[in-house]
Amino acid sequence: MLDIKLIRENPDLVKENIKKKFQDSKLNLVDEVIELDSKYRLTKTKADDLRSERNSSSKNIGLLMREGKKEEAELIKSRISEINSEIEKLEVEEEHLSKEIKNRMLVIPNIIDESVPIGKDDSENVEIEKFGEPLLKSFDVPYHTDIMERLNGIDLDAARKTSGNGFYYLMGDVARLHSAILSYARDFMIDRGFTYVIPPYMIHSNIVTGVMSFSEMENMMYKIEGEDLYLIGTSEHSMIGKYIDTIINENTLPQTLTSYSPCFRKEVGAHGIEERGVYRIHQFEKQEMIVVCKPEDSMYWYNQLWKNTVDFFRTLDIPVRTLECCSGDLADLKVKSCDVEAWSPRQKKYFEIGSCSNLGDAQARRLGIRVNGENGKYFAHTLNNTVVAPPRMLIAFLENNLNEDGSVNIPEALRPYMGNKQKIG
Repeated sequence: MLDIKLIRENPDLVKENIKKKFQDSKLNLVDEVIELDSKYRLTKTKADDLRSERNSSSKNIGLLMREGKKEEAELIKSRISEINSEIEKLEVEEEHLSKEIKNRMLVIPNIIDESVPIGKDDSENVEIEKFGEPLLKSFDVPYHTDIMERLNGIDLDAARKTSGNGFYYLMGDVARLHSAILSYARDFMIDRGFTYVIPPYMIHSNIVTGVMSFSEMENMMYKIEGEDLYLIGTSEHSMIGKYIDTIINENTLPQTLTSYSPCFRKEVGAHGIEERGVYRIHQFEKQEMIVVCKPEDSMYWYNQLWKNTVDFFRTLDIPVRTLECCSGDLADLKVKSCDVEAWSPRQKKYFEIGSCSNLGDAQARRLGIRVNGENGKYFAHTLNNTVVAPPRMLIAFLENNLNEDGSVNIPEALRPYMGNKQKIG
C-alpha cells in the first residue's frame, strides 16, 4: 500500500506506474482517492473544531454555575449536546471515508523499481544470467512421474481417490529424497546465517490482506469454514505476519529468517491443476527465506536472496538461470522480482522453481511494521525468496541426475541426508 502523501503530492507518478503495469482500469482510483481524502480531511477538521469548542465550553459551565448564571450554563449544555450529536455523525462519516480510501489504496499497485523491464506479461520477462551448463541426455528422459513410478516412489491414483487431483503419495526413496532436500535446504540457510523458524500454518484474514493482493488471495487461499483462518500458501504469509503492529529497534536489523512449512493453494486460474504431474498441485512443502531490513539495504538483500537459491541448486548439479520479471508480471505489492528457473533435460528448456521478491514497504504499511531509528520511526522493507519447493524441485533433480538404467545419482552435498547413498534405483 502506497503512502497517501505520494498520491496527494504526485498523482501523475502513481498513474504512470499503473500504466507501466498495464492496469489502466485502475487509473480512476487515483482521482477517487484524492477526492475521498479531501472529504475525509475536511470532515476530520470539522470534528476536531467541534471537539475544541466542546472542551472550552465545558470549562465555562462550572464557572457560570458558581456565579449563579444557571440559565447561561443551561444554554451551553444544550449547545454541547448539539455538538456531541454533530461529532457522532462526523465520526461515522470519517470511518466510512477512511474505509473507502483504504479499499482503493489496497488495489493501487506499488511503485516498481526503475530497473524493472516494461512488459505486459511473463512472455516478456528478461533472462539475466545462466549458471551451469544445460546438458542434454544421450537417452530419452521420461516424464517425471514415470521416473518416480519406476522407483516405486509415487502413487497418484490412490491420492486421487482420497483427495482428488493435485495431491500425491510419495513413497520409499523418493519420499526420503523429498525430505532430504528440505533438511539440506534448512542447514544450507542456517550455515548462511539465517535463523530457522517453523511458523503457524493458518493465519487470520487481516494477515492475508496484509501480505498479498485481493486477486492473489482469491486464487490461492483456502479458508477454514466458520473461522477467521486461512491455510497459508507459503510460509512468507505467517512469517511477515509475525511482525504485525510491532516497532523494531533499528539495531536489530536486518532480521534474516528461513522457514519451513507445508503450503496449500487452490491454484485457480489459467494454469490449473495437473492430472499426472507434481508441478502445479494443491499441497507441497517449502523452505523459504525472509528478510526484514532498512529501506536502504533492501536491494542488497534482494540480490543476496536469489544468489542463495542459485548456489543451493548448483550444489545439487542442477543448471539454473535467473529471469527478471517485467512490469506486467509483477504482483501489485512487488517493487522488483526475479524467478529462478531450473533446466529440464526432458523439455530442453528452463522452468520456474522459485521466485525472489522485494516488496519495499508495502507489506509493512499494511501490517504496521515500523522501525525505531535515530531520526524517528519509519516503515521496514520486507523481502522473500524460495530456497526450495519440492516436489516441484524433484522434477529438476530427477531429470538432471537420471542415468540411462533408471537410477538417479545423489550429489555429494545431499548424501549425508540419504544414508550416504551415491544413487537410488
